[in-house]
Amino acid sequence: MKKLINDPADVVPEALAGIEAAHPDLRVDHANKVVHRADLPRPGKVGLVSGGGSGHEPLHGGFVGLGMLDAACAGEVFTSPVPDQVLAATKLADSGAGVLHVVKNYTGDVMNFEMAAELAESETGSRVVSVVTDDDVAVQDSTWTAGRRGVGVTVLLEKIAGAAAEQGRSLDEVAEVARRVEANGRSMGVALTSCTVPAVGHPTFELGEDEMELGVGIHGEPGRERVPLAPARDIAAMLVEPVLADLPFGRGDRVLCFLNGLGGTPLIELYVLYNEVHRILTGSGIDVARSLVGPYITSLDMAGSSVTLLRVDDELLSLWDAPVRTPALRWGV
Repeated sequence: MKKLINDPADVVPEALAGIEAAHPDLRVDHANKVVHRADLPRPGKVGLVSGGGSGHEPLHGGFVGLGMLDAACAGEVFTSPVPDQVLAATKLADSGAGVLHVVKNYTGDVMNFEMAAELAESETGSRVVSVVTDDDVAVQDSTWTAGRRGVGVTVLLEKIAGAAAEQGRSLDEVAEVARRVEANGRSMGVALTSCTVPAVGHPTFELGEDEMELGVGIHGEPGRERVPLAPARDIAAMLVEPVLADLPFGRGDRVLCFLNGLGGTPLIELYVLYNEVHRILTGSGIDVARSLVGPYITSLDMAGSSVTLLRVDDELLSLWDAPVRTPALRWGV
């Protein structure tokens, strides 16, 4: 294992210290491992809180800032944050207008965010609403989920709902936007290699040089099947076709196309793959209204990619285009 770390046990706190040092507009509650905006509270603004296991950076701490999250809690690598962490993040984000929890559909995340919401409401009287993402079409149940996994739509939801909150909309209005994003997005991924968890020191699973895992989860969970390695044009079809069929998407639909890198795939390869994805979509009569390409929800050093399609309307596009200033997404400001 070759990694730019000190002690594997210190990876998460030292990474959070690095985030704080690199971004003066963010603060870190080191006791609770929570990244939050430095300008909190924001009176009258709905707070947005998310979080999950570390190892998926920039998700979630890299999306804290103007136009996205107010706070994000970091669990240990591939481990859900505990309720106390989520509660601390919720209290930091609460500016008096309520708090929206954005939760990926993993059993630990769902349970711990629910417990934290109950604690926040009983301790402070805060109103907390949760929206759970479950956009992965690859499998119905997996190692850590009952139902589909939450993956790429999480990034798009945090941006779009974050813009709605920044406009001063109510908690119910922000939650409605978030639910629309969740209902209209689907994702599918593929892995070319495993990832290596620092505390473990060896790959999570083994893939042959001529194999890939179709439908892999972001923690290295098994996917639909292990298939022979293929050219980018064939991989694009393997990812896009199940996504198109699931919603289903149809001719004339406008979509935001998010092609995500899983951590170990260079951008040159992601753009090769995006070109093939774009070709399939336009050939199917689908209007690619916006795109996002890059490693935004990763699996440590895994080589691979995922495709997320979000069906959009004028309002969702306007919220996507709204100003954002975070470590990982930044435009319009």
